[in-house]
Amino acid sequence: MRRMRVAAVCGAAVVTVAGGLTPAAGAVRGSGPVRGSEAVRRAEADLAYHGSADMVGGRIDVRFTPHNHGPGAVPDSAVRIRWSQPLAEGQSLPAGCAPDGDRAVRCRVGPLAAHDSGERIGLRVRLRDAPAEVLLEFAPVGGGGVVDETRARERQPVLVLDTGDTYYF
Repeated sequence: MRRMRVAAVCGAAVVTVAGGLTPAAGAVRGSGPVRGSEAVRRAEADLAYHGSADMVGGRIDVRFTPHNHGPGAVPDSAVRIRWSQPLAEGQSLPAGCAPDGDRAVRCRVGPLAAHDSGERIGLRVRLRDAPAEVLLEFAPVGGGGVVDETRARERQPVLVLDTGDTYYF
């Protein structure tokens, strides 16, 4: 046991004297040291969703286009759209979209090349009640192994009032 502690301390001292570990080329910022082929498997993406939403009488129309602003391609991804109010039962959703609990819908985005946009997605949902306002939140789901260190920043909240006005995000 004592030999193990001595080896660990000596190893730490060597790393410190040598100037620390340098991440391999292609490593994701903030992910710590990357060794060998692990750097090849990781890529960085920066997913965002731009579009508009409007609400009248508890019915919300949402139209958006997924964007990858990052340097790494995303082989496959989805977006989860969560509403602050529960959705009505029996929604008719477009192909590639499915309910995800009582307040969310998950839509397949598909592959996104680096610095590129995906196909426009449009859906209409009904809320269980007809609130005066609802908060939407867009969040990327999956990425086919692509790492996104800014995932928390990518949760896009959008406040939509029941006025019939179009809100852009």
